Amino acid sequence: MKLYNSLTRTKDEFFTHTPGRVEMYTCGPTVYHYAHIGNLRSYIMEDILEKYLRYSGYDVNRVMNITDVGHLTSDGDTGDDKMLKGAKREHKTVMEIAKFYTDAFFADCKKLNIAIPKTVVPATSYIGEFIRVIQVLLDKGYAYESGGNIYFDTSKLDKYYVFNDFDEEDLEVGVREGVEADGNKRNKTDFVLWFTKSKFEDQELKWESPWGVGYPGWHIECSCISLKNNGEYLDLHCGGIDNAFPHHTNEIAQSEAYLGHKWCSQWFHVHHLNTDGGKMSKSKGEFLTVSLLEQKGYDPMVYRFFCLQSHYRRSLVFSYPNLDNAATAYSKLVAKVAALLGAQGTPDEEACNQLRSDFRAAMDNDLNTSLAITAVYNLFKSDADSATKLAMIKEFDSVLSLNLIEAAKKLSQQGSGYDEELPQEVTELLEKRKAARKEKNFALADELRDKIAELGYTVEETRQGTIVRKKD
Repeated sequence: MKLYNSLTRTKDEFFTHTPGRVEMYTCGPTVYHYAHIGNLRSYIMEDILEKYLRYSGYDVNRVMNITDVGHLTSDGDTGDDKMLKGAKREHKTVMEIAKFYTDAFFADCKKLNIAIPKTVVPATSYIGEFIRVIQVLLDKGYAYESGGNIYFDTSKLDKYYVFNDFDEEDLEVGVREGVEADGNKRNKTDFVLWFTKSKFEDQELKWESPWGVGYPGWHIECSCISLKNNGEYLDLHCGGIDNAFPHHTNEIAQSEAYLGHKWCSQWFHVHHLNTDGGKMSKSKGEFLTVSLLEQKGYDPMVYRFFCLQSHYRRSLVFSYPNLDNAATAYSKLVAKVAALLGAQGTPDEEACNQLRSDFRAAMDNDLNTSLAITAVYNLFKSDADSATKLAMIKEFDSVLSLNLIEAAKKLSQQGSGYDEELPQEVTELLEKRKAARKEKNFALADELRDKIAELGYTVEETRQGTIVRKKD
C-alpha cells in the first residue's frame, strides 16, 4: 500500500514501527459548535483509511482528542478562546457547551457511518500530563517563561517548517492571518505551551501549575494524548490540510524535542471541501451541517458517497446540484444491489480473488476511493454469478460503509413507498413540494412539509424517493 506522506511530499510505501500494528492518531474536533460538512469530510476519509488498514490485516490503535480548552480563534495564539466564545454565544458554561457539541459530533459520525476511535480523550482530562511534558521541555531548554506564559523556543530546532519549504519572511507575524506580534516571544514562530491568567482574565477553565494559574495552549494536547496512548513512535497522524501549519508543525517540534528522536513517520492530510465562494467555514455563507442536509431531504449516506467519489487530496466543490448527482448515482447503485438480493449458492473463490484484486489495487494506490467505487461498478459487469457479486459487495462495503446491503433490503421491502389512499389535499401539497424542491426552494418545501404534518402525515426523503406515512 502506498500513501502520500505530507512530510516527504511523495507517495511512500506504508510501513509501521511494529510489524502488523498501526499506531494512528486523528486530530479531533474543537467542540464549540456543530461540525460543518467540510470538517466531516476529513473524518470520513480517516474512517475509510482505518477500515481499509483493518481490512488489510493490521491491528489498528486509533486515538482521537476532543479539544475543549485552549484553541483560540486564530491558530497563531491570538484571539478569543473558541470554547469561551461558544459559551458566551449560548449563555452556557464552557463544559455545557463541550458536552452538547461533543454529543452532536458523535451523532453526526453515527449518521455518516464514521467509527468512533476506541480511545477518545478530552483535553481537560489530561492537564496533569500537559504540565509534566511542558516541565520536561523547560528542563531540556526547549521552552522558556515570558510575560507569565510558557513558550516553545523554535530557534532550538534544526528545522521548523517541516511540511513546506517556507522562507521565514513568508510567514511574518502581522501578515499571516492578520496576527499581531506577541511581545513576549523571543522568535516570531515560537508558540504557547501554557497561558497564565495574564492572557485572559475571564477564562472560565483554569488550573494550578508551577507557572501560575492558567490553561494549556492548543498544540500541546495532541502530542501528550498521542504519547500517552500511542507510545513514543506514532505510525500515522491524520487531519485536515489546514492543520499542517501551524498545528501539526508545532506538534512535531514539541514531541521530538521531548522524546529526543523522530516521532511520527507518516502524515495523512485531507484537503478542503469548498463552495463556489471558496473554503467552507462556520463564519460565512450557509452553515452546512449533516442535520441541514437531512432537513433538505438528503440521506447522510449520499454525502458520504459524494466524498468517496473524489480523491482525498483534491479540493472538492460542494453544491446542491453536485449532491443531487451523487444522490441519483447512489440510488442507481442501491437498485443494482437490490437486484442481487436472494441470490443462492456459494461464492466462487477464484472470481472473488479477481474482484478483490481490483478493489485492493485502487485502495492501495493512495486510498483512491473514486477508483474503488469504479471497482464496485465493474463488479456488476463481471461474469461472476450473483452470489459471488453479493458477497464481494458486502466485503467491499465493510470498508466503504455506504450501507449498500441494508439500503437494498429497504428498497425491496418498500416497493414504491407510497400510500395509495392519500387524501387529495395531501397529494396536492406533495406535488407543490416536489416542484419547490426541483426549483431549489427549500424554504417553501419545508413549509409544505410542515403543512402535510399538520394533516397527520410524515414525509421522508430516501434514496429511492419520497416516502409518505400516516402518523401513528
